[in-house]
Amino acid sequence: MFSALMLNAWGSASIVAVVAGVVGFFIVLRGSAFAAHALPNGAFAGAAGASLVGVDAIVGLAVFSILGALTIAGLGRRARHDVATALVIVVMLGLGSLFLSMTTEYAPEIYSLLFGEVLGVSSSELVPIAVIGAVSIAMILVMYRPLMFSSVMPDVAEAHGVRSARMEVAFLLVVALTTTMAVPVVGALLIFSLLISPGAAARCFTNKPLAAMGLSVLIALGTVWSAIALSFLSNLPIGFFVGSIGAATYAAGRGWVAWRRNRPRSPRATRTLPRAVAG
Repeated sequence: MFSALMLNAWGSASIVAVVAGVVGFFIVLRGSAFAAHALPNGAFAGAAGASLVGVDAIVGLAVFSILGALTIAGLGRRARHDVATALVIVVMLGLGSLFLSMTTEYAPEIYSLLFGEVLGVSSSELVPIAVIGAVSIAMILVMYRPLMFSSVMPDVAEAHGVRSARMEVAFLLVVALTTTMAVPVVGALLIFSLLISPGAAARCFTNKPLAAMGLSVLIALGTVWSAIALSFLSNLPIGFFVGSIGAATYAAGRGWVAWRRNRPRSPRATRTLPRAVAG
């Protein structure tokens, strides 16, 4: 489980989990789950096109991710955000279908970009993954306060000079970078689970932003570590465990919220409530 090949898998998956935990917290907070779903699936078309012309797949991922983010941000100013996102994903998936129809030579590589190839990450690939991940985290840290402000109270933030449109573009570019880094490791279909489940579960357990962000990272790390270990022991696909564990953590979070909402009040709180109301 801890051979040289597996160490690359542990390292790359851990990097992806940390970045996904941080970025995913803001995706959930801003209600940008649809965009987080659209960019990885649309970027897959870029990888298919890059393979068709003989360019490194990560170049195609980066180009299509960034173009998709800029298009969503640009169209979203003039129309409903979900409509703009839907149009982008439809166009990019259409291009991906076209690129795939023009070649069968790179089918295994394209398939791996859909479902990921954690166990196939080489030592040379760890460097670009780590660099892109560091850039994504750095961008979040730089714009943390205005991004948080515009995510929680967009109208108030706008009144205080925080341009929501600029924040949207900047944040979608971070999501695009995260997509570029994560798709070769966990795949276009599974990165959505890592971007959404940990952040959504963390928000169920705490309302404190920094605590929720940290918990989101811990949940994402626990998800990928457990998935790799269970896949190694059972010889089942890693993706199955990533999706299942992600769903389970969110279900646990919703269960925690329901328990807190429905738990009986303490006798002391019940006794003091009439006096507080009467006063």
